[in-house]
Amino acid sequence: MERHQVSVYVAAMAAGALVGCATPDTGPGLEHAIYPVLGALLYVTFLQVPAAELVRSLRAGRFLAAALVVNFMAVPLVVAAMFAFLPDHQAVRLGVLLVLLAPCVDYVIVFSGLAGGSSRRLLAATPLLLLAQMVLLPGFLFLFMGSGLAEVVDVGPFVEAFVLLIVIPLALAWLTQGWAARRAAGQKVADAMGTTMVPLMAATLLTVVASQVPKLNDSLTDVARVVPFYVLFLVVMAFAGLAVARLFRLDVPASRAIVFTGATRNSLVVLPLALALPDALAIAAAVVVTQTLVEVVGMVIYVRAVPRLLPAR
Repeated sequence: MERHQVSVYVAAMAAGALVGCATPDTGPGLEHAIYPVLGALLYVTFLQVPAAELVRSLRAGRFLAAALVVNFMAVPLVVAAMFAFLPDHQAVRLGVLLVLLAPCVDYVIVFSGLAGGSSRRLLAATPLLLLAQMVLLPGFLFLFMGSGLAEVVDVGPFVEAFVLLIVIPLALAWLTQGWAARRAAGQKVADAMGTTMVPLMAATLLTVVASQVPKLNDSLTDVARVVPFYVLFLVVMAFAGLAVARLFRLDVPASRAIVFTGATRNSLVVLPLALALPDALAIAAAVVVTQTLVEVVGMVIYVRAVPRLLPAR
């Protein structure tokens, strides 16, 4: 499965689309499963890196600075250049802003690793990136759309996401590592959990797509209009990430990771925010999920293209 994991992910999304179309009534129930499967995925992700290595990675000042610059300076500038051309629909624009202004903290680590990026440094930056978007996203919404819509995004769901998806999985991963270091049974459990990465990623993608596809039927035309912007974003951010990596004089693995963190967005974590919006803005959730569909296909291309863009010396 690890050798063919990209194909597994695409198949999982296709299966999710089929489930969503065939049994649309299951959508609300599947929405409640998003956090559990995503939390499990991040637990296994954190488990792959020893706690001591994670702490050492946090000292990589240039990499962390580059990650912050590409996500919170370069990305907003790219979004600002596209904003005037977005469909003139408040909910659609809000959905685009929610998803494009929030950097990914989950499967970016997997795809970056597949392309030879420094997954460990990217993993170490995950808590910082999530905290930064919690603080900055309301301000970005205010700048782009004014105070009226910025006020509908409550910090509460972001705090909940940070606790459920970062703090708890990270603490459990460290406890498991400590157990594995002292007991053979703990090592067996840690090894067994390591084999679940690909199935958990597939389950997460299937759950998200299946829960949201039924909502696309009523707004398919409006949602389809944002697909070219998502594609354009992926193209532009490949070169923007490359420029930032060169600015900070990073090595090749770190540079590839910077390209990936700039291009991948936090659709799985911001989706609950979109789902909590008033009914008048309900289409925003479909806009967020559409970005996931475009991005995973884009990541399949990135895995092959980024090593060519940044070849090993």
